Amino acid sequence: MKPYIICHMMASVDGRIDCDMTERIGGNEYYDALEQLHCDSDISGRVTMQKHFALPELFEAKDFTPIGKPSFYKACDAEGYTIAVDSKGRLRWPANSSEGRPLLVITGENVPKEYAEALRQQGISWIAAGKDETDLTQAVEILSKEFGVQRLAVVGGGIINGAFLKAGLLDEVSVVVGAGIDGRKGMTAVFDGIDDPSFPTTILKLNSVERIGDNSVWLRYSF
Repeated sequence: MKPYIICHMMASVDGRIDCDMTERIGGNEYYDALEQLHCDSDISGRVTMQKHFALPELFEAKDFTPIGKPSFYKACDAEGYTIAVDSKGRLRWPANSSEGRPLLVITGENVPKEYAEALRQQGISWIAAGKDETDLTQAVEILSKEFGVQRLAVVGGGIINGAFLKAGLLDEVSVVVGAGIDGRKGMTAVFDGIDDPSFPTTILKLNSVERIGDNSVWLRYSF
C-alpha cells in the first residue's frame, strides 16, 4: 500500500537539472505541469531542501541515543504535505510549513531521539524508517496509511530521484524539457547517484508529448 508516485522534473536538453540553469531555459512550465498532475504532496531530498528551505546551521545533537525503531509522529491532519528526506537528521527548519503545506521529515531509525523531539516541539511531523539508510518503501507505506497521502510528486534532486527509481517505487516519470543545453561536466542529471554499475536500464512507455510554454516539451512516461 503506497501512494501513486510521480517523479516530476524540469531539465535541459542534455538532462541536467541545476535549478539556476533551468530557471533560465523556461518560465512557469514546470509548475503548470506539476499542477496538472494533481499531487496532494511532494517530496525532496536533503540537498534540495538544504539549498532552498532549511536553515544554514545544521542540527547538533548532545545525546545520540537513536530512535531505534520504525516510528512516526503526526503533528497535524492535512490534505497534503511538503516532505523532506533527511536520513541523518541534520537539517533545521525556519517554519513548520512550506509552500502552504505542513512540513514532514523522513529520516532514519539511527537518528537521535533528540532530533525527533526537536521536530515535535516545532510542530513538524516525522517518519523514521530504515537503519543504515532511509527505507523509502516503508516510509511511503506510512505516508499512505497514516498520513493519507494518495499522489506523491518526487521533485528532486537527482539523488532522491535515483533512490526512488532503484527502490522500484515510481509509477510515472514527468519531465519538462526546456530549450537549452547545460553541457557542464559533473552536473546532476534527472536520475543520478546509483553507484551499482550493473543496475539495469529502466525501460519506459511514452504516454504523452505536449508542447508547453513557448519552447518547452512535456514528456510523460509510465513503467
